[in-house]
Amino acid sequence: MNVGLSIPDPVTTGRLTRLSGMRLEVSGLRASIGSRCWIETGPRQGIVAEVVGFEGERLVLMCEGAGTGLTPGAAVTVLGDSESVSVGDHLLGRIIDGAGRPLDGLPMSTGDAVPLRGDAISPMERSSITQPLDVGVRAINTLLTIGKGQRMGLFAGSGVGKSTLLGMMTRFTEADVVVVGLVGERGREVREFVEESLGPEGLKRSVVVATPADTSPLMRVAGCWRATAIAEHFRSEGKNVLLLMDSLTRFAQAQREIGLAAGEPPVSRGYTPSVFSTLPNLIERAGNVGRGSITAVYTVLVEGDDLQDPIADAARAILDGHIVLSRTMAESGVYPAIDIEASISRSMLLITPEEQQKHARLLKESFATYRANHDLISVGAYRSGTDANIDRAIQSQDMIRDFIQQPLSERVGMPEGVSELSRLANDMQVTQTIEPAGLRAGQSGGMPLPQAT
Repeated sequence: MNVGLSIPDPVTTGRLTRLSGMRLEVSGLRASIGSRCWIETGPRQGIVAEVVGFEGERLVLMCEGAGTGLTPGAAVTVLGDSESVSVGDHLLGRIIDGAGRPLDGLPMSTGDAVPLRGDAISPMERSSITQPLDVGVRAINTLLTIGKGQRMGLFAGSGVGKSTLLGMMTRFTEADVVVVGLVGERGREVREFVEESLGPEGLKRSVVVATPADTSPLMRVAGCWRATAIAEHFRSEGKNVLLLMDSLTRFAQAQREIGLAAGEPPVSRGYTPSVFSTLPNLIERAGNVGRGSITAVYTVLVEGDDLQDPIADAARAILDGHIVLSRTMAESGVYPAIDIEASISRSMLLITPEEQQKHARLLKESFATYRANHDLISVGAYRSGTDANIDRAIQSQDMIRDFIQQPLSERVGMPEGVSELSRLANDMQVTQTIEPAGLRAGQSGGMPLPQAT
């Protein structure tokens, strides 16, 4: 005898039972992690929240916006799973938020829908990095060459010029499409980046996803996933995409707030385990797949210029290289303030000719030699002629500084930059045996050096 099984209907409505900070607890509701829920605050009014965890029979939610108007016992209804992302050419030239809503006041059309968090890429589906990407910045093109499909980190403290350098790369790059994710920025900085750093010409082939600091942690995290999903769409069309994310640190901080609200224990400077598992999931979505590529640059905000910060340390282990900006160089007027000794591109040896590599090593060696002997030189303890390498380092500092510096409105392409690097390297070798006129012991004639970090 067959006995029919009675399958209960899913519970789609519950009640708000507890609110503590950003943590909401709902009883009587069944929903999966990532589901979006509607919490009533009045007739035809409500707030959207997302399920981030559960304890026993209670769901843990976090609001996507402000929690104003919530009351004990408010009805909670499931809306569905986390939203998908609308992608397509209609996004070019547009500025949207983490939920895909337009921030530029223009109507938004719809396109194809893809999952917000995408799918993991098989390692065997990835293509090797074989071609350089011209980003229009001389020091990066020649000394820290970025390959198509590479993931680079831009490490710096606050106010050293990260956003300005990103703006230069956005305007000058030869990539087909640029996707910019501005996460946790001050509201006015979003407009400044779009109007001043990006400019009208840069915006035409760009998509900007902005989630300022006053948005919820869920929106800040969603903004990063959305920007990455949009970049993946253009890559699937065979285009070379430059993905600029500012910043990875604020993404991690937002994920930490979500983890703490869900009940995760802090493990390193308050960061929860989900932060360190989510970072590689986000970063690994960039790279070369099929005919297209995503070259990604993630800024990392180092507190107090400490490169041993947990997020900076974790990012270095995942990324394919890092560009370090020096506060000392920025304060001395060198822009972009790239510390060429502390920076490295792990793909440069694979995509550049041997002669360029040799000239780049010569510049870095002179830069490092001057830094190592800076104290002796500055107090007059070093005498010219004692060491040929130190003499060359002293004589070449002005030339290296001029080579690193670049006006914000000037684009320096890859061929032009490599030619300038070759001329500079030849000049340094010529001047190695020539003592400059008027150079006395203790006179460096060079630029202030960044302090060791």
